[in-house]
Amino acid sequence: MVFAYVSFTFLDTGSKYLVLASIAPLFIAWMRFLVHVVLVMILFRGWRHLGRFRTGNLPAHVLRSVFLFGSTIFNFMALRTLQLAETTSIYFFGPMVITALAGPLLGERAGLRRWLAILVGFAGVLVITRPGVGVFGIGHAYALCAMLSNSLYVIMTRRMSATETSESLILYSGLAPVVLLLPTLPLTVSLPQDPFVWAVLLSLGLFGGVGHWMLIQAYRLATTTALAPYPYLQMVWMIGAGWLVFGQLPDGWTLVGAAIIVTSGLYIVHREHRLRVRNRAALAAETRALAKKL
Repeated sequence: MVFAYVSFTFLDTGSKYLVLASIAPLFIAWMRFLVHVVLVMILFRGWRHLGRFRTGNLPAHVLRSVFLFGSTIFNFMALRTLQLAETTSIYFFGPMVITALAGPLLGERAGLRRWLAILVGFAGVLVITRPGVGVFGIGHAYALCAMLSNSLYVIMTRRMSATETSESLILYSGLAPVVLLLPTLPLTVSLPQDPFVWAVLLSLGLFGGVGHWMLIQAYRLATTTALAPYPYLQMVWMIGAGWLVFGQLPDGWTLVGAAIIVTSGLYIVHREHRLRVRNRAALAAETRALAKKL
């Protein structure tokens, strides 16, 4: 999980470098997903095992990939004006949005304490963006759209993981944007002249693909609850990358807002863990009682 989010830090850092180099965000996104698809086919030897990528619900795959693309392109556009630490802080509000949306979309209702934690987390977002005092800008709006798109992508992944193969989920999340963005290429292609810029552009798909692959491996080896706190370490990597590459450090408001959001997110993780333990204990008690009756 740590290596996954280090990879995502390289992905965001490279993306910000490219948009500041005047490369069109749509072309950056297309190249990122194209390399992603090529890596998936090589990794899984797709030419030999096409059955791994069969799907029973192609429209759902397309909709899920649209949410992932939305998260990617909005994030690229946010990085034009925001620091890496700012976009990451707003992104960390995503787990709370997922908790809120999981009720109507997945039937997983949040209790009063988790709703209070969501409201506290939203207060952290307001501390960072500070609407009404001349701070909130188009970059913050893009970052919020990226976070919401990613939350919907995660929820769809949860719903589809029970019926779709992991290979199909990985492939179509990249393949659909590559196909859907083809008509825009004549208007957005801006081929870099610098070999280093080309290297950064091609590395985005590598870091994105490797990061998602490491996430899959992490969830195979440990529980969701055990892994939940580790993504928040990305704030450390983002602050370091922003300082080393762009000479930027977040201001005090961003750090305070990030601390509020992280604290709220960790409380939700703790609360959900306690509820799972309680439910397992209750189920075990019912099983023992039934066994005694039998």
